[in-house]
Amino acid sequence: MEVCCCFSVGAAALYVLTLLWRYRQDCHAGCRLGALVGALGASLCFTVSPVLCGGVLLTCSLHLICVSRRNELLPAKSRAVLITGCDSGFGHALAEQLSEMGVQVFAGMLDVNGGGAQRLRERGSENLQVLQLDVTDSTQVETVHRYICTQVGHTGLWGLVNNAGILHCPADAELQPMVACRRCMEVNFLSAVNMCQVFLPLLRCSRGRIVNVSSMAGEVPMPLFASYGASKAALRVFSEVLRMELSVWGVKVSVIQPAGFRTNIFGTNDDARRYRDEILAALSSEAREDYGEAYVSSLPSSLSRMSQQCAEDLSPVVDEMCHALLSVCPRPLYTPGQMGWLLPFLHRHCPTAVFDLIAMTFLKHTECEPAGLRGGGHS
Repeated sequence: MEVCCCFSVGAAALYVLTLLWRYRQDCHAGCRLGALVGALGASLCFTVSPVLCGGVLLTCSLHLICVSRRNELLPAKSRAVLITGCDSGFGHALAEQLSEMGVQVFAGMLDVNGGGAQRLRERGSENLQVLQLDVTDSTQVETVHRYICTQVGHTGLWGLVNNAGILHCPADAELQPMVACRRCMEVNFLSAVNMCQVFLPLLRCSRGRIVNVSSMAGEVPMPLFASYGASKAALRVFSEVLRMELSVWGVKVSVIQPAGFRTNIFGTNDDARRYRDEILAALSSEAREDYGEAYVSSLPSSLSRMSQQCAEDLSPVVDEMCHALLSVCPRPLYTPGQMGWLLPFLHRHCPTAVFDLIAMTFLKHTECEPAGLRGGGHS
């Protein structure tokens, strides 16, 4: 009995000290939540068992300590980060933000003569360099690797952000040209694998970070996104395995899984027309009869509808990327976006038939039906 009482008193003392320490640093939401849960839990549990009360207080103390560690950031200066896909979107915004923080940024660009590269150059930052980098071109990857080696020396590379990606045209899995499927896998998955393999020796030198940008489509099955979702799912699983394997080297791996942000990945009207022509050219006669050209032609328009529903403010994603790179204790998975937690939750816990109905009702962004389903006939 005395041991139980000592445990409870010790846990209570640790909890009070932890609370005072956290409030002295900064009272974040995590701190307030821990305090509330601890106080309520301890009050309820004490009536049942002092040992249970001590356990609750000890758990809450550990929670507050972990929250503090995750909010603590490392110094940004003297660290070097390579980011792919900086022509626009998340990569472009991240390059700007990190350079302002004092990080030495190597911004990989698909087109160093394009508008995105020009905008970064106009910032005039001494610690931001624009590099030609098509992640599917092994020669360009090796050229960038050799150059970065000369810049970072024995210090190594602190961070690698595999952000480059393509969406292509949303289409039924049956209609996706194999060329498009392979391209999605090559850009979204295989190029990231190659980048990790090439740059890991430099990352091991610094015990640095790898940040891979996946997508909610890589966790939640979404109609019309079979190829894209499969490539992002492969990247996520690869990242999770890599995280475990590299932990012994001190290299941390995080996945960013955005949900619903507007970037140039949706493409232009010219891209949409090209996607439509590619799908039509690859269709078998049977698929053309069952789906009809009107349905196929309607698919690219779903890109613009999706884009209009997405958030323009990219800062939630960029902030999470910075946290993954510079936090003392980065999270393995970040899910920025309003639907970032809801759809995965529904996918995990809803009966399959219920989730399929939700997905087909709210996630299939096309208003046209295949010809074979209209009036029971073919076109």
